[in-house]
Amino acid sequence: MMKQVRKWSRILHRDIGFIFIGASIIFGISGIALNHMSDWNPNYTVENKKFTTNINLTKGIATDEDIVTVVAEITKIKYMNHYYPEKNWIKIFLKGGSSIYVNTLSGKGSAEFLKKRPIFYEVNFLHYNPNRWWTWFSDIFSASLILFAITSLFMVKGKKGIIGRGGIYTLAGIVIPILFLIYS
Repeated sequence: MMKQVRKWSRILHRDIGFIFIGASIIFGISGIALNHMSDWNPNYTVENKKFTTNINLTKGIATDEDIVTVVAEITKIKYMNHYYPEKNWIKIFLKGGSSIYVNTLSGKGSAEFLKKRPIFYEVNFLHYNPNRWWTWFSDIFSASLILFAITSLFMVKGKKGIIGRGGIYTLAGIVIPILFLIYS
């Protein structure tokens, strides 16, 4: 009986493992990137640019055409909208999340340009479960990880298996997250 369990554990572990190699790499990359969001923005690179304009952007005087002209002076990104967050300041929103902030008295301003970070943006997008089909795939992948864990318990026998060193490592893998939760 145990021999059959070990045999089928190896077969399932191997075959399902091959199916989910790509998903493991994608979730691994995005997991590391998202774990370090306080250190960097894994989805976008941010470029700041200072400038001065001579166009009057004072509230009530500036037209949409004036604002579009300022945007055209600074970048080729499409103008989306604007508002005046405080007296003598205008914030201009551009397509893709970039923005321009200008002092309407001095004409001095700064532009913040966002660019999607290649590879990381896409894999992080998948990590957020963007649609129902991907959620189903992710659930199947998660269930497969549970199956990997269970089948690995029966793959090795003896002192290197679950009743020996493997059992100690398995216990450590359970205790470490619990200790982290207790002490954080």
